Amino acid sequence: MKALTRISLPLATLLWCASASAETISPQAINDAPLDAISAEPSPEAAPHPQPAIVHLQVLLDRAGSSPGVIDGYDGDNVRKAVAGFEAMHDLPSDGKLDPEVIRRLQGDQPIMRTVEIRQEDVDDLVEDIPEDFKEMSELKHLGYSSIPEMLSERFHMDIDLVRALNPDAKFEAGETVSVVEPSARIKGKVKRIEADKQRGQVRAYAENGKLIAVYPATIGSEETPSPSGSHKIKGVARMPTYTYDPELNFQQGDNTEKLILPKGPNNPVGTVWIDLTEPTYGIHGTPEPSLIDKVGSHGCIRLANWDAEELSEMVKPGVMVEFIE
Repeated sequence: MKALTRISLPLATLLWCASASAETISPQAINDAPLDAISAEPSPEAAPHPQPAIVHLQVLLDRAGSSPGVIDGYDGDNVRKAVAGFEAMHDLPSDGKLDPEVIRRLQGDQPIMRTVEIRQEDVDDLVEDIPEDFKEMSELKHLGYSSIPEMLSERFHMDIDLVRALNPDAKFEAGETVSVVEPSARIKGKVKRIEADKQRGQVRAYAENGKLIAVYPATIGSEETPSPSGSHKIKGVARMPTYTYDPELNFQQGDNTEKLILPKGPNNPVGTVWIDLTEPTYGIHGTPEPSLIDKVGSHGCIRLANWDAEELSEMVKPGVMVEFIE
């Protein structure tokens, strides 16, 4: 198995994240935000704060089966690739532009936001901290969530800063009710063929009749450790897998030179699902860092957000073809 380790961000990024997470955003503003307020193409300058209309759009795309990845309220490549995926699913020109016809087909009556009560079992299942070093990871019983905001962000496909921005006064304790977005229920279907498009940074899943039924943003290898070429088949699916670190087969992580078994959990290096391919040591898997999908390279595998990998895993079986497109 090949996977990316957790990454230490530079101080400037951490300071920006701390500032961004201090911003607040109203659930009602997200529910009411009109999609026609969003420009047809993203602005070259990033917005300073999460935008209610972009959150609204991301949730609708997620529900439609064309995943934007992490719902964070920011326009950008993954959002526009999701729009293009939605267009392809509906036989529209696949240009990624949010035109009136796309808006018409996306809109629905279901509210974008909901509330959820934090359960005692959610709190009890937290781990104190997730170390970056694999040796230290291997000594833990499981690699679960280290905070309630992290758990909520994963369960509802959200960026952790958006969770906090929606709930600025929350203590995130058992019994507390907090605001979250309402993403899609998992798509049901049978996938016959998968395309892993390296240039688009996208995985597309097709039914037996050729219809495109799901689209996911993906990290597919890197320049240093490229993904395989050609076509390979799915061998099987492992849910909540352990991760075997072998520096002779994978990569060198820190000072670790010995083989290690890392326990299961959403913060496992391959996340909550491993879809094994016939090409040895390669697979489609989740990640503990969904916000980095298609932003930081992988060690050759196809990396998806955990929720996208879980959805795809329920629609495939051994023998499904995975075609890598350059």
